[in-house]
Amino acid sequence: MLPHPNGDTTAIVDAFAECSHGLHNINRDDFDDAARESVRKLEELIDGLGLDDPLGRGLYTVKAERLSLDQKAELSREVDYLATWFDAQSREYH
Repeated sequence: MLPHPNGDTTAIVDAFAECSHGLHNINRDDFDDAARESVRKLEELIDGLGLDDPLGRGLYTVKAERLSLDQKAELSREVDYLATWFDAQSREYH
């Protein structure tokens, strides 16, 4: 995910969009507790509720620019964890 040739903000905005799209309408009943917790953390990091975007750059951009270094590291960990988890799940069903 990071580093991105166009900067951290671009990488994070892309990750927000891809994760939101990928997790949309997924039945989480099949997730184990760790995966559900990882999704919860990820969604919390992505959530732009309460943010203002007076310049019209997009809430993902505003949110990405406000993440601390610790939050960026957590985002990266959760994305990596879920990518590995989904990969393992897909291997079980093939």
